[in-house]
Amino acid sequence: MLDIVFPHLEKVRVQHVRVEDGLVRVEARTRDSALPCPDCGVSSARVHSWYQRCLADAAVGGRPVVIDLSVRRLFCDVTGCPRRTFAEQVEGLTFRYGRRTVVLMALVEAIALALAGRAGARLAAVLHIVVSRMTLLNVLMTLPDPCPRSPRVLGVDDFATRRGRRYGTVLVDIESHDVLDLLPGREKEPVAVWLAGHPGIEVICRDRAGAYAEAARAGAPDALQVADRWHLWDNLATAVERTVIAHRPCLQAPEPSAPSARRLAPAPPSTLNPDTGIEKWLVTRTRERHEAVQRLLAKGWSISAIGRELGLARHTAERYAHCENLDGLIDGALRTTRLDDYKPYLIRRWNEGCTDAARLFREIQAQGYPGRTPQAVRRYLRPLRTGLGSIRSPAPVLKPQQVTNWIMWNPQHLRTDEEQQLGEVLARCPELTAARSHVHAFAHMICNLGGDSLPAWTDAVHADDLPALHAFADGLQRDHQAVIAGLTLPWSSGPVEGHVNRIKMLKRQMYGRAGFALLRKRVLLT
Repeated sequence: MLDIVFPHLEKVRVQHVRVEDGLVRVEARTRDSALPCPDCGVSSARVHSWYQRCLADAAVGGRPVVIDLSVRRLFCDVTGCPRRTFAEQVEGLTFRYGRRTVVLMALVEAIALALAGRAGARLAAVLHIVVSRMTLLNVLMTLPDPCPRSPRVLGVDDFATRRGRRYGTVLVDIESHDVLDLLPGREKEPVAVWLAGHPGIEVICRDRAGAYAEAARAGAPDALQVADRWHLWDNLATAVERTVIAHRPCLQAPEPSAPSARRLAPAPPSTLNPDTGIEKWLVTRTRERHEAVQRLLAKGWSISAIGRELGLARHTAERYAHCENLDGLIDGALRTTRLDDYKPYLIRRWNEGCTDAARLFREIQAQGYPGRTPQAVRRYLRPLRTGLGSIRSPAPVLKPQQVTNWIMWNPQHLRTDEEQQLGEVLARCPELTAARSHVHAFAHMICNLGGDSLPAWTDAVHADDLPALHAFADGLQRDHQAVIAGLTLPWSSGPVEGHVNRIKMLKRQMYGRAGFALLRKRVLLT
């Protein structure tokens, strides 16, 4: 039974096992055998003295285990050896200065790696292991780092330790998907130094950040740089979204003409106050701020000076200064209400002849409307009572991000209604039709690794009136060699992105309070 429950005690003599106050206490002593000196390696069996060690062990049957082990101190009889005596260690059971067995220490290390401080201490208490959060952190920090090696294909990307303020760099072996190292910051110098200290790198997969490109040229000039295809696709999506925003009027379907002499009264615009019928003050303020910022910007004022003059935060003044579409800025200023999702139903019921606000309120409340009083319904219906009878249900307004997604997605993944709405938008806007054609051509290059078609694709983009795509194509030309390699070779930064997500998970698991050294240790060892 002892061999089954305590297999790590096979090299000692177990003298007694008893249970005291819910604690399993094992009394044991070492065997009388010769052991080598830690310094000279010559075996000795001459006993200097005995002493007692109290070792905590893994729990058995829900009870903590303590091993009272009698250990010998032996003489070293070699004349030239600087060590006169030495204490014996039992392989697989003890280690120097340890108050835990090797089995329990391995369990503590696993808990520290998986959960670190407080969470690890809570789990250890459930497993009847007496250990504090600081001890777990100390155990974790004393674990040795993996042996460094030089990969053939390296992936480089940044991650945020505190978004917008502090960043780090993760280095991954693309072939084995192992994390090689974490570096503080995302500047050129640390990456270049690491690359210089690890010769033999042939390929470096990176995003399109200039710092990593310069670091690769400085630290590994002979390595081939490969621009990641996912980042290329993401940059293209940003350019397409800017194109869609520039052609935002094309997203709204034109108002159909009424077949009869009695025209339908339109629904009240969302930019108007339903009580007064005049423009909402948020819309007016947004328009006035945009005009003021643009006026000062035309006079040569800086963004900071404009913010001080108008009483705006710098990032707010910058948003107005760089605004390419005032309608989109106004849409962002408008506040949504809980009634918005039920307005089409209210208009339909109004057209059917139901004009009782209280009754309509009860109907939409049965559908899930969270309001408790019909006042919002009355305010919405008040301007409609002065209309010409029926009102037209407002056509759904497509958002630029929604249209951008439809353009970027595989056409086979679009639903029938999405494909129909996108087709109507493209029929009204030849520029977006051209943009979608360029997107499909670029997707074909990415999927089929057809980087040799990039020059022709760039020329086709410049032949159309698409300024945002022109800027994207010009950026590809500035990083031409890495982009061609990214669209031709099979390497990508996909494994790096997966590790970035894992780093975020570990960081959040420690509530964002872990220092860089602790985060690096957990990433490298897990």
